Amino acid sequence: MIYSLLRIKRMTEAVLIAPWAMLGRLIASWKPLEEEYDIFMFFPFYHVGGAEKVHSEIAKLFPGKKVMIFFTKKSVNAAMLPAFEAPGNTIRDISKYTDNKFLYFNNLIWRGIAAAYISRQRKRPVVFNGQCNFAYKLSPHLPGHIRQLELIHSFCSFSYIRLPFIPYYEATAMISRESIQRHLELYRQYGVPAGYSERIRLIMNGIPLPQSTEPLEGTDMLLYVGRGTPEKRVHLVAAIAKEAGVRAGFIGNVEDAIPAALHAHCHFYGELSDPARIDEIYRRHRVIVITSIREGFPMVIMEGMARGLAVLATDAGDIPFHVRNGENGYLLPHGVAEEDIIAAGAEFVRSWKSGTLATMRQNNIAYASAHFGMEVFADAYRSLILKD
Repeated sequence: MIYSLLRIKRMTEAVLIAPWAMLGRLIASWKPLEEEYDIFMFFPFYHVGGAEKVHSEIAKLFPGKKVMIFFTKKSVNAAMLPAFEAPGNTIRDISKYTDNKFLYFNNLIWRGIAAAYISRQRKRPVVFNGQCNFAYKLSPHLPGHIRQLELIHSFCSFSYIRLPFIPYYEATAMISRESIQRHLELYRQYGVPAGYSERIRLIMNGIPLPQSTEPLEGTDMLLYVGRGTPEKRVHLVAAIAKEAGVRAGFIGNVEDAIPAALHAHCHFYGELSDPARIDEIYRRHRVIVITSIREGFPMVIMEGMARGLAVLATDAGDIPFHVRNGENGYLLPHGVAEEDIIAAGAEFVRSWKSGTLATMRQNNIAYASAHFGMEVFADAYRSLILKD
C-alpha cells in the first residue's frame, strides 16, 4: 500500500516538473555533448570517504570506453577528485546547479538536460547511479531502452528515497548480506512487488592489496580510519584506548567528535588522501578498531586486515561474516551500553600479547588476499555494467 502511494507521488511530481524538464531538453539541444559516451555515472561527492573510494574504483574499470561522470552535490574538498580520472573519463561537477536549494529550479532543468544528453546518444548507453539522489529523480525521464543500474552502500535514507524509482533499475548492487536482508524486509513492509527482490545482487567491495605487508615501528596500538559521524561512535575508540592504557591513532576529521578529556590518548593524523602515507600509518599500528552502531562491511577493515592488523569491532552489518573471535580479532556487541563496549574492548586490548597479534596478522593477510582483492570486484562490476 505504501509503495503504491509513493508511486502516485512520483508520478504527480513528474507532471509538475515537466515544464522545467522540457526547458532542460531545449537547452541540451542548443548545447549538446561534443562526444559520444558509453556509460554515464552519477555520484554525489568527490571528497574523502569510503563510498567515494568505491565509486572512484568503479569509474576506472572501463578502459576503451567513454565514461561521463557527473557529481551532483557540493563536496567538502577535492581530495578524491583525481582518483576518478582515467583515459576515456570526462568529469563534470554540476553541483552548483543541482545542489542549491535557493535556486532549486536549476535542479529540475538539469534533469531535462541530463535526460537529453543520455537519450540522444547514437549507441544505447548505460546509466550507473552511485547512491545519488539526483540520478533517482532523473530515472523516470529516460527512455525505457536505457539500462539503469544502481549501487546502494548500506541501509540508510536512500533505502526509502529509491523505492518509487526501483522499476527503472534493471539491477541493484548491494555490498553486504545484512544490507540485502534489511532492504528485503523493507520491501515486504511497504508492499513492493516480489519481483523486484530478484534484481538485487551482492557485490562486495574490493581493495588494491598492498605491495608490502611488513609492519613498521609505531607508538600507537589502535587505529581508527573514517568519519566522526554519530553512528561511528568514534569517542568509544578513544575511551577504549584510555581504559586499556594505550594510545589510538585517528585518520579523518574526527577530533571534534572526541571529548577533549580523551585527547591525551589520541594521535590525530587528520584527513589524508595520499595512499602511500595512509599505507604507512596502517602498518605502524597493530589493531584496526570499529565501534559503529550500524555498518555494511567497512573498507577500512579490509585495508587493515590486508596489512595484518587484528580487528576489534562491533558485530554490526557483515563484520561477523569475516571476523572470528580469537582467530583474526574480536567482536563487541553493538547494541549494549557504551560503558560495556568500552570495558570489553579494553579487556581485549590488554589481553593481546605479541604472539597473539602475530598469529592474527598472518591469518588476516591470508584472508584478505583470498577475499578482498580487486579482481573479483572488477569482474563483477564489468559484468553488471557491460552486459549486452
